[in-house]
Amino acid sequence: MPDFLLLGTIELRGPGRTAVDPGPPRQRTVLSALLVDAGRWVPAETLIDRVWGEEVPARVRASLYTYASRIRRALATTAGPLPAGDGILADAPRLRRGRGGYLLDVDPGRVDVHRFQDLVDRARSTGGSDAERVALLTEAIGLWRGEPLAGVPGAWAERTRRSWEQRYIEAVLAWADAEARTGNATAVIGRLTGLVAEHPLVEPLTVALMRALHVTGRASESLTRYAALRERLAEELGTDPAAETQRVYQAILRGESVLPATATATATGAAAHPAAPVATGRAVPAQLPLQARGFTGRQRELAGLDAVLAPAVEGPAAVSALSGTAGVGKTALAVHWAHRVADRFPDGQLHVNLRGFGPSGTAVTPDEALRGFLEALGVPAQGVPADLQARVGLYRSLLAGRRVLVVLDNACDADQVRPLLPGSPGCFAVITSRDRLTGLVAAEGAHLHVLDLLTRLEAQDLLVNRLGEDRVAAEPEAVEEIVTRCARLPLALAITTARAAAQPGFPLSAVAGELRAGQGSLDAFDGGDLSTDARAVFSWSYQSLSAPSARLFRLLGLHTGPDISVPAAAALAGLEPRRAHGLLAELTRAHLLMEHAPGRYGLHDLLRVYATERLSAEESAQEREHAVGRLLMWYLHTTDATCPHFTPGRQRFPLNPLPASCRPLDFGSCEQAVTWCESERSNLVAAVHHAAATGRTAIAWRLAASLWGFFYLRSYLHDWLDTAQCALSAARLSHDRAGEARSTSDVACALAEMHRYEEAIEHFREAMAINRTLGDTHSLAEAMANLGYAYRHHGRPDRSVEYCRRALAIYRVHGRDWGREGNLWANLGDSYERLDRFDDAVACLRRALPVLRTEGDRWGEGFALDVLGTVYRRLRQHDVAVENYRRAIRTHAEIGNRFGQAHTLGNLGTAYLENTEEGKARESWRQALDILGDLDHPEAAELRSKLNAITRPRPA
Repeated sequence: MPDFLLLGTIELRGPGRTAVDPGPPRQRTVLSALLVDAGRWVPAETLIDRVWGEEVPARVRASLYTYASRIRRALATTAGPLPAGDGILADAPRLRRGRGGYLLDVDPGRVDVHRFQDLVDRARSTGGSDAERVALLTEAIGLWRGEPLAGVPGAWAERTRRSWEQRYIEAVLAWADAEARTGNATAVIGRLTGLVAEHPLVEPLTVALMRALHVTGRASESLTRYAALRERLAEELGTDPAAETQRVYQAILRGESVLPATATATATGAAAHPAAPVATGRAVPAQLPLQARGFTGRQRELAGLDAVLAPAVEGPAAVSALSGTAGVGKTALAVHWAHRVADRFPDGQLHVNLRGFGPSGTAVTPDEALRGFLEALGVPAQGVPADLQARVGLYRSLLAGRRVLVVLDNACDADQVRPLLPGSPGCFAVITSRDRLTGLVAAEGAHLHVLDLLTRLEAQDLLVNRLGEDRVAAEPEAVEEIVTRCARLPLALAITTARAAAQPGFPLSAVAGELRAGQGSLDAFDGGDLSTDARAVFSWSYQSLSAPSARLFRLLGLHTGPDISVPAAAALAGLEPRRAHGLLAELTRAHLLMEHAPGRYGLHDLLRVYATERLSAEESAQEREHAVGRLLMWYLHTTDATCPHFTPGRQRFPLNPLPASCRPLDFGSCEQAVTWCESERSNLVAAVHHAAATGRTAIAWRLAASLWGFFYLRSYLHDWLDTAQCALSAARLSHDRAGEARSTSDVACALAEMHRYEEAIEHFREAMAINRTLGDTHSLAEAMANLGYAYRHHGRPDRSVEYCRRALAIYRVHGRDWGREGNLWANLGDSYERLDRFDDAVACLRRALPVLRTEGDRWGEGFALDVLGTVYRRLRQHDVAVENYRRAIRTHAEIGNRFGQAHTLGNLGTAYLENTEEGKARESWRQALDILGDLDHPEAAELRSKLNAITRPRPA
């Protein structure tokens, strides 16, 4: 039995099947939103959309983090017993947080809905007997305990509920057919009777019940069921029963067998009731194209389409639009899904390629598409009206009272498809387009599904389906490289696997080598004709752009970060932000960009290559240089504007003015500065490297220096060391001594925070020597103070006192305008505490606090309060220590200093433990460990050991 139950009330099961409280409704929603994607990364934006929908609170990410922390604690209780010796929880599912969002690291088989789907899939694919299918489906159906996601509020939960209920109905229908073929139809009558009462207009349920009643000798009840269905359909939908229903009815009247001859559901994945080939007196079109070989993944999108289809079977005509970039697999998904549900549309399936984006540049007009549809519906050529409105009227009249699926592929815009939409209940239209078709969403109520790139697992599954499991399993590293270089784009993967399949004796490492050799070019992604040439496919979208949007798309090829904001794009192109926003919106509508978060845009690697190709062909070298310069200078000036909020006393360096067309951002609070740096973090790291690589040394080291406070505040130690080392190398290559001094000191600070104290001390001494040569007394004093910090944490507080005092002496000589006095007194107090000179420590810290508040140095204030708490803890003044720790935690929280929060929470836990308050100690340490785990901080391991030591049961 699974441990995580969603098919009913939300339940977690711990050791011995004991129930674990999943928390209040909102927390259950977060947990459910993670469990539906168990084992896969879920972007934070997706979680926010699932949990809060359109009512997003102001500090939603903080709320999400809080719920995630509580869920971690609940998950820990679902683990097995503690093994002897190491104190680590066994087999505990983990909730991980990373750049991609959140990952609930748990075997999907432990989640009932995934177990259910696995059993259904096995029943569908098995080549065994009906008895095997019955066993699998019986177990699957038995996992349902009531309404799924019971008690989980919100629109996402309701959509998911409808989708899962449809899957449940399909599973019951497949089970009923299998039971009937094994001669056990009596077993299904009770469950089917209940479902028919719940879903009286879902015809396949009534058909299955009619069959079961007939074969068990209750033909009169079977006919009564048919009569009730026909009456309800006429009253509520104004239509007759479908062709399959009528066929079963006629067979019962004639006393013929009504058992399904084959296990249809196991082949189609849909309800096991195939459509009759012809509806009397009507043409039944079957125009769906061949399914793409090796289709894989897209479970979320398929579920989304299913969720829209479920009510459409009983209600008004519905429209779903699949939108996405070129080559992302929109058509393959639409055709695959259409085949899965074709039996729900016994009156036919229509399909047309509207050629909205293609080599000819000539889209199919609504007139032309309607002519083809009308002829497929049995209208002779001479009977097709000449007027568009008359054609629309005839088309919709022919669909009235029928159940027809309409697939409109490759549409250019909403106007092209509006005349082709059915208007009758029971019909369904699915559209694919590179355009977002927002007009259809607003006016016609279309349901928009935006396709992203395949996940890595889906991309690997595609290779398995095309090349075989053995070949893929034999070269995992080559497979990983192929997936990466194809950017997880289905078109690129299809082209590459086609070449690999044509050469079955070639190792996949050779295929990966070809892609590697062609890096920076799309030559490797030419499938032999225009429809499978990635460059040509991208060009059809590019050619539809306005000239300003096409220019911005080209310039985006210069941006080295993973995404770009509106202000940054404006700086890159030298435009006003409002104008840039309009152009980005045009690129997004064309799916040459993806707006993955509000105001943040990205393009996948192959589109970036295409943008770079167009850039080289259409922009001068001078314009390319100017664009890069504008963007990097904008990043530098905006990052510099965050510094007063993070490190108000730290030296800032003069900057060259920005071009008139570029406007840096300004920040009214520390929270705003932190939020911007968080959103731009990856871009800022990339910008330092870009500046260094293009010879812009002054920008490289100044940008890295400006990031010092943010990286320290948020404990991004690897990014800190990486950018500082990059800046140092650039400064040395260009013989920039000021940059070398600053970057050497920054490298030392990062090393010290990573507990690499000997290396840090060496770099601080080197920085002091360079600053003496330059005569930079301010930087010399700063390096001295930091050297004192390194010595203090390296176990040499005596040397720390020496260098802190030397720095203070320089400060007194050169005046208070540097704004460093409070910080220096706080560091000196910390050194005295470590030397057990408590009176001196308190004196220094009490001298530091008012100065820090005057200087506006909240960071230093939090540090000083933490050290003061430690002094009083060691003096056994418990209440005073706790109060100072709490004030420090509040101060850290107000400026977003998460490592500071964790560090002080750890100290607070120690104070509680020393006062024999183990419960409070555990809670403080758990909170600290949640933060340190998210930060991937080296102190997490030590704290985890301390927590396990007081959590492990004591011997009797």
